[in-house]
Amino acid sequence: MWVRGIIAFVAGLFLALPAMAESLVATRLIRATDVIGPLDVTRSDAVVPGAASHADQVIGLEARVAIYPGRPVRLAELAPAAVIERNDLVQLVYRRGGLTILAEGRALSRGAIGALVNVMNTASRQSVQGRIVHAGLVAVAPQEATP
Repeated sequence: MWVRGIIAFVAGLFLALPAMAESLVATRLIRATDVIGPLDVTRSDAVVPGAASHADQVIGLEARVAIYPGRPVRLAELAPAAVIERNDLVQLVYRRGGLTILAEGRALSRGAIGALVNVMNTASRQSVQGRIVHAGLVAVAPQEATP
């Protein structure tokens, strides 16, 4: 009977301890806009609030700020990797019903998949806004007519 009590006591101690997770730290200088690869991070025994704990959380993302070697890799300092850079030539696509219009444009800013980006139509020199579908393709939404 007293053995069950000791086991329950020890189990209660383990349940009362907070879950500790390792943090990831940079192995090299990761500059802003660098995409993080598997060799760019390593585990550290230190627990840092807001820092990534698994490589799967950060690989393929890009740094928004410089991360120095040995410093924790915080999730707030990362963003999806840009697939379109400023001044890239992109294909603009406008779809409405059965109508599809394609045009060439020049990106006026950089962005990741799903981001809104301003693009200049190279034929008309008109600036339009669209959503990045994938590398080199921007979908332009139909404009609502105003009375």
